[in-house]
Amino acid sequence: MSATPAHLSVVLNSNGQINLKDDDSGDHEQDQGSSKDSEKEKNEDEDKEQNSSKRKMVVPGAGEHPLQFNYSFWYSRRTPGRPASTQSYEQNIKQIGSFASVEQFWRFYSHMIRPGDLTGHSDFHLFKEGIKPMWEDDANKMGGKWIIRLRKGLASRCWENLILAILGEQFMVGEEICGAVVSVRFQEDIISIWNKTASDQGTTARIRDTLRRVLNLPPNTIMEYKTHTDSIKAWEDFHGLVNVSGAR
Repeated sequence: MSATPAHLSVVLNSNGQINLKDDDSGDHEQDQGSSKDSEKEKNEDEDKEQNSSKRKMVVPGAGEHPLQFNYSFWYSRRTPGRPASTQSYEQNIKQIGSFASVEQFWRFYSHMIRPGDLTGHSDFHLFKEGIKPMWEDDANKMGGKWIIRLRKGLASRCWENLILAILGEQFMVGEEICGAVVSVRFQEDIISIWNKTASDQGTTARIRDTLRRVLNLPPNTIMEYKTHTDSIKAWEDFHGLVNVSGAR
């Protein structure tokens, strides 16, 4: 289990929602009357720890099978109807951890809740290490995503097939793939795959065709391609806000 951060586990609470919890949280009970200053210091320490972990790239262990690229899992959850902004979205998204080999991937994945068992407005993200699952990230801002809307009950299988195809380099588009997202909603679920260059129609077409194949989609499946620039504009127009993006 060396690839899994020692301080992090992915669990469901009594409401069926994911919590990202410290494994040693039971050893450090906090007084309910703890001051805001101590909470602020704790948050600052966590930020420093996250920044430090971002700088330190993961590597395959001895005898493990390396992937062509390193990847990170992320999780986010948002209450529908609440105002969202870039800042609130960044605060809400949690990095589960990064991996560099087949073995490290399975150590994470085998302990993660399947999308079909999530509740509410939740998302899992798989992105190359160093790329945030946000429209504004340098690797994403000139790109876009293929979107497929799924009826309930299909998300877990489609998500697993998609991320295995990404890790196995089945898309054959070089470094174009940035990551993928599965979004669990009340009436439907949504799968999307993000790429770097929206203007490269040949590459986006290859991604579309491969996506259709790896997910075994019926010929009449509706697939929508949307640039991140259009996503940002649509979000700003809908909410009547300036410089607000990244929220889903």
